[in-house]
Amino acid sequence: MKRLLHKKILIPAVAVIIFFSTTAFKNDFFEIAKQIEIFTTLFKEINMNYVDDTNPGDLMDTAIKSMLEDLDPYTQFYNEQDVEASRINNAGDYTGIGAKVLTLKDKLVIVEPYQGYAADKAGLKAGDEIIKLDNVTIKDYENDAANILRGAAGTEVNVTYKRQGKTKTVKIIRESLEIKAVPHYSMVDEKTGYVVLRKFNDKASSETIKAIKALKNQGATQLILDLRGNPGGLLHEAVNVTNIFVPKNQLVVTTKSKVKKYNKTYHTQREPIDTEIPLVVLIDGSSASASEIVSGALQDMDRAVVVGTRSFGKGLVQRPKPLTYGTQMKITISRYYTPSGRCIQALDYWNRDENGNATRTKEENYNVFKTKNGRNVYDGGGVQPDIEIEFSKQTPITKAISNENLVFNYATKYYYDNKINDLKEFEFSDSDFKKFKNYLKTSGFNFKTKTEIALTNAINVAKEEELDGVIKTEYTDLNNALQSYKSNAIDNNKKQLKSLLTDEIIKRYFYSEGLYSYYTANNTEIKKAKEILNNPSQYTSILR
Repeated sequence: MKRLLHKKILIPAVAVIIFFSTTAFKNDFFEIAKQIEIFTTLFKEINMNYVDDTNPGDLMDTAIKSMLEDLDPYTQFYNEQDVEASRINNAGDYTGIGAKVLTLKDKLVIVEPYQGYAADKAGLKAGDEIIKLDNVTIKDYENDAANILRGAAGTEVNVTYKRQGKTKTVKIIRESLEIKAVPHYSMVDEKTGYVVLRKFNDKASSETIKAIKALKNQGATQLILDLRGNPGGLLHEAVNVTNIFVPKNQLVVTTKSKVKKYNKTYHTQREPIDTEIPLVVLIDGSSASASEIVSGALQDMDRAVVVGTRSFGKGLVQRPKPLTYGTQMKITISRYYTPSGRCIQALDYWNRDENGNATRTKEENYNVFKTKNGRNVYDGGGVQPDIEIEFSKQTPITKAISNENLVFNYATKYYYDNKINDLKEFEFSDSDFKKFKNYLKTSGFNFKTKTEIALTNAINVAKEEELDGVIKTEYTDLNNALQSYKSNAIDNNKKQLKSLLTDEIIKRYFYSEGLYSYYTANNTEIKKAKEILNNPSQYTSILR
């Protein structure tokens, strides 16, 4: 045992020597060596002397995670399984049962079975709760149980799941899947093409080009590029997608770092597909990273009108770094800047508040930059659209309802309570919304605003200082006003909640393809995009 421990201690010591002999870094070698030595001796003493048995791997995992939590949420450690999952995400293909799943404490929930793939053919539906895979019970599995769903094509897995209180088991044969970067494209009127770009994997630009060429062959003379819900991905693919619409050798993005080799400029490298076609880009609060590079660059170049709501605000660049034993880390190496020079990072992870939370740049502290045509654009909080759709902004209560999966769960209930044969005839009515409100009550939904939490904390502090009697009247008035706001909040957000419910319900019956078809005729942002494109003078005036 001691001999084994000696080897474990020796390995990091040798690593430190190699580190110093091969790395040109800051002049704090002594401090780094000192801290590593302290950690190594602490780790040794815990493993040798702690009263109960310890697991060195678990201790190290906790130490790594705690250390990275002090940085930003994008600097992460990947074990062997995580490395493979990351490769799949970037490559756009993998083998599995063909379903998007959500991992909860004691079950896996089917979020969406991909149409025509194994899970769908086996009859699994959104909302089904997987409780067992082969002989592995989900609640007893310590790691991410979704990994068990993956495996070699042609292999079998027995899936035991619950649906509407009944338990069923089905055998599913895993198969190869291709995750499309562009899951949908179509004509939304006689001259407007619509392209949905959902992720920036290594097929993003090629699939986007294929879609645009197909649409132009169908008569498209103007385009809508939908980046809503796109979390980003590969930086070079963001450059390639931008290149579709702008000439060769145009600056798309600049990265800046304390490490000189990461200070880079990225220019378009290819001949474009079309530099003249009128273009509207749709974004929302979930459009991040590579999506913001594309929308921000096209906005700075006055090449597209950006419509929707403010984007997420992720202006940080990560790079994978291989570690030992097949592990890896993804580390933030730089910030990125759009062609006008703005960084759209919204959260400051390095200057946290008194509670340890990242701070958000205040709007009055945004800096102004100029587009190619001299329009004002701003840094500090994501990409601000040229035309903002206020209705699409998520409010605290819609976020709370979505985060508790109440929209998703109600859509499941609706599916088993109602039949829809024709997508064109579907409408989530006011009567349906009233039923949803009752569902929220019976589900025990209790929404607390930040103001309400702060007010509760204030009265508790007042009680400790015996001042509660002094502010009792004011507290009661404020609390009553908050309760009145809360009682009306659901109705005040009725339009957005009905939209969220409509989207989720449509996917239950008609899959994602049905939802895209519904969007082309009914979605507010797409309607606005068509209005702008079909009015050339309005389109031109926005970009001046």
